[in-house]
Amino acid sequence: MFNIVSLIIGLVALVFALIAFLPLLGWANWLIIPLAIIGAVIGMISRGTAGRNLNLFVILVGLVRLMLGGGFL
Repeated sequence: MFNIVSLIIGLVALVFALIAFLPLLGWANWLIIPLAIIGAVIGMISRGTAGRNLNLFVILVGLVRLMLGGGFL
């Protein structure tokens, strides 16, 4: 059950992360990364690893986007 919740959180965060790739929307990553961290924590509670891995990928995408945009040095 926790894995499904983690997957849903990860998919929502991934959709928002893709939207945040548009110019002038990079600030949204500051909201997406904590959401993905919550999803990763929930994914760690579950037996499955798909939700955790998806959320870790979203965190990585968000951090790379912040570094490219200069929002995280």
